[in-house]
Amino acid sequence: MTRSTASAGTVVWVDGRVQRAQDAVVPALDHGLTVGDGVFETCKVTDSVPFALTRHLARLARSAAGLGLGAPDDDLVRSAVAQVLAAAPLERARLRITLTGGPGPLGSGRGHAPQTLVVAAQPASAQPASPGAVLVPWVRNERSATAGLKTTSYAENVVSLAWAVDRGASEALLANTRGELCEGTGSNVVVVLDGELVTPPLSSGCLAGITRELLLEWAGLEGLPCREAVVPVQALEHAEEVLITSSTRDVQPLDHLDGRALAHGDLGRAAVEVFARRSAVDVDP
Repeated sequence: MTRSTASAGTVVWVDGRVQRAQDAVVPALDHGLTVGDGVFETCKVTDSVPFALTRHLARLARSAAGLGLGAPDDDLVRSAVAQVLAAAPLERARLRITLTGGPGPLGSGRGHAPQTLVVAAQPASAQPASPGAVLVPWVRNERSATAGLKTTSYAENVVSLAWAVDRGASEALLANTRGELCEGTGSNVVVVLDGELVTPPLSSGCLAGITRELLLEWAGLEGLPCREAVVPVQALEHAEEVLITSSTRDVQPLDHLDGRALAHGDLGRAAVEVFARRSAVDVDP
């Protein structure tokens, strides 16, 4: 993707003001760039309104605390979000909030400069019409110091997703070191087993996804059988349905997994419908 294509329609807030993407800069020695010392959130935007912003900001603060970064200024972040979305009215967009340790030394140790905050919005790309996934040969370390934190250290995800795309899939699924299903590179996983919607618990090392969290809450209110439970990765071989959840995908059934066609059954359709209906009437649940 060329720079002009990548930045088309993108608006960025940095250094206290909204700028064009091609004009926005951060220091060359920013710790988020040199060692991945940062956290981020991605929200979907519909008609210039971010979805579940309060929950995303709460998770941003949890990730920052887990990484040992200072707490983000909630009012400043909300102001930056409002400025970006006012400057670039978008019907459907991806909003990204990034907080880093700021400029620092070239090693792992942090400096004493102020943190860097970047907020950007970009038109959302269309999701694949026939989404598929593959199980990759690498695993998540559920005992890692950063397990469950949404950090900018995304190289594992980049490698895994590229591996999946090379094999005709749009998402990569990962097990953990115990042989349990964990998550996707940018999504949580829900499988239909024995007539229930089952998603791995946070102890698997997966991210506490906002869409996952809301689906569990809303499914409970609607009487849908949906729960957290350890899922052996081998269960994917006989899962009745497999869905992935994320802020940009909502709840999306997979069409195929490791080359095996998957059914779209009643439980999966009900999960999609419940999330779509409830999210349409409450933009900040």
